[in-house]
Amino acid sequence: MTHHLAVYRRTWKGSIVGRFASPLFFLLSMGLGLGALVDDRAGGVGGLPYLRFVVPGILAMQAMMLAFGDSTYAVMGYIKWNRMYSAMLATPLRVGEVLGGHLAVVALQLAVATAIFVAVAAPFGAFGSWWVLLAVPVAVLTGMAFAVPVFALAARLEDDSGFSILFRFVMTPLMLFSGTFFPIDQLPGWMQPLAWVTPLWHGVELCRDASEGAWPGWAGAGHLAVLLVYVGVGWVLAHASFTRRLLS
Repeated sequence: MTHHLAVYRRTWKGSIVGRFASPLFFLLSMGLGLGALVDDRAGGVGGLPYLRFVVPGILAMQAMMLAFGDSTYAVMGYIKWNRMYSAMLATPLRVGEVLGGHLAVVALQLAVATAIFVAVAAPFGAFGSWWVLLAVPVAVLTGMAFAVPVFALAARLEDDSGFSILFRFVMTPLMLFSGTFFPIDQLPGWMQPLAWVTPLWHGVELCRDASEGAWPGWAGAGHLAVLLVYVGVGWVLAHASFTRRLLS
């Protein structure tokens, strides 16, 4: 983890600028631009102004996007290109510690990006309650539900060609069909179960409840359970993949 933090100390200024710019672009284009049209024509979504409906969803979606970015090329680079993981394992560090350290840095970056998003969006009236602060750990958990399994996948690929498939046929459809921009009950009936089994929809629902200060009840417990299962199963797969790739 020390290595990752040393690298981040050299690059944080550039990443922080992007962290502020991303929510502004989303707010201006989707929340305020498209949101004005939706509010005028449909009166919002589910009794909420479109801005307050869509921004919590984008909060979870951004966590997913960052998780994909930090767990694909970066992981393969450390395995194959600069072999940083091998250098770490030449010390007394074990595979679990190397994996856990990198995942901890990913979680930290998710937390920083999510906190900035909330701080930027709040003055625009994008949230209905101060309970939106709970959306920060929820978004981090949502991102980790993607990052940990993708770590496992990245450790099994021989080259980066598989990442383009992952971005095009997994990440992009999830952005569109997981309740971020419109409720999933507007999807065809056969598509709705596909949203239920993916982490993003569960993260979107939890972030939306937190942003409005709504108690999620047993449904919230179910959403958390799904996200934790993805993280737990992903850890087992990632640890096995790292061990096989780095020690065999």
